[in-house]
Amino acid sequence: MHAPSLLERSLRSVWHPCTQMKQHEALPLVPIVRGEGPWLIDAEGRRLLDGISSWWVNLFGHCNPRINAALRAQLDTLEHVMLAGFTHEPVVELSERLAALTGHRLGHAFYASDGASATEIALKMSAHYWRNLGLAEKSRFVSLAGSYHGETVGALAVTDVAIFRDAYAPLVRAGTTVPTPDARLALPGESAADVARRAAAALEAHLAEHHAQTAALIVEPLVQGASGMVMYDPEYLRLARALCDRYRVHLIADEIAVGCGRTGTFFACEQAGIWPDFLCLSKGISGGYLPLSLVLATNTVYAAFYADSATRAFLHSHSYTGNPLACRAALATLDIFEQDGVLAANRVLARQLGDAVRARFGAHPAVRQLRQRGMILAFDVATERPDFARNFFRAGLDHGVLLRPIGNTVYFMPPYILDAAHVAHLVDGAAAALAEALEPAPG
Repeated sequence: MHAPSLLERSLRSVWHPCTQMKQHEALPLVPIVRGEGPWLIDAEGRRLLDGISSWWVNLFGHCNPRINAALRAQLDTLEHVMLAGFTHEPVVELSERLAALTGHRLGHAFYASDGASATEIALKMSAHYWRNLGLAEKSRFVSLAGSYHGETVGALAVTDVAIFRDAYAPLVRAGTTVPTPDARLALPGESAADVARRAAAALEAHLAEHHAQTAALIVEPLVQGASGMVMYDPEYLRLARALCDRYRVHLIADEIAVGCGRTGTFFACEQAGIWPDFLCLSKGISGGYLPLSLVLATNTVYAAFYADSATRAFLHSHSYTGNPLACRAALATLDIFEQDGVLAANRVLARQLGDAVRARFGAHPAVRQLRQRGMILAFDVATERPDFARNFFRAGLDHGVLLRPIGNTVYFMPPYILDAAHVAHLVDGAAAALAEALEPAPG
């Protein structure tokens, strides 16, 4: 009788996220035993280049020695203390440094553990703000068509991805969607900025009629991730900010996936020259190490909750809010950004990666709408095969790359540490996976 493998033990005991477990009868789980820079190593010693940063979280490679060292030092000092009635150096320093990155326009940080929680915090904080101002009727939310802001019941109210939304619709107090500024929707002769202006006109029409009941508009700035790496012009953010100001509606920027340098600036909103009322961060903020999320809010918002009455306080909490280890990982991540000139280096790497992807796929007969925003690249694949994404993923693993299409959209969102050999390996693996995934179905 053999000892069960890691794979067998996992199938017996772990219910994996966003997964139909029965599919793993045909597509086995990949047991990872080690990480090393951009590589993941499985139980058989196979090396996989992590082309999606392990669900968009890993910025500076697996087992980064500088983040490791910061965590070891923190372990010997303080592992956790509750943040209700207490505080500690890592959470204070992180809050100060993030506020400084916004020019202190967003001066207060509220912490949680995951992106969906950050979304819910921002939604609740917005509605409660208006209630504290005597405008309790402003409790509805607006999001973009195709938006994704998390899968908890509150976050689903502003998520417009059918597979997530429809299954739990009876539990959700649904918000309103307005047209997306998706640049792929350009009519003949239109630019991406024209599409943005057209979408903003629809937002204006909605707010003109419903602003008295609307607490906030929530957007994923520049790139809508889970609906297929939808990219749009910064003009939409500029117009949305002006409309929110005009109609007294909050603007929530969900930068959970697109913040921390992903789009070319530390915060995606910087490319539009605007700041939201609330900014949500998670994923990359801890370098991909530990669960951490936060909402940055303006001084104006904070002041509306500062009172003698407990009912005017923001009533939300998590046991591991502001965990010192997670905050220390985030501080080490910010140190790397500052010390290594990461944003400037990313501009060079993004150009190298973009050139390689365009050279290999730009003229491919099945590739449509090849697009890039900073360190995010994507293209759509013209195929009728319903199993395309699964087949591409499987083939990619066989060629040493971790790439996980969203439907028919292939995307690249790697760590920021690739060299020329890594880029070549990633693009070669993607090309081989695409060829195999487009092969005619057997029979």
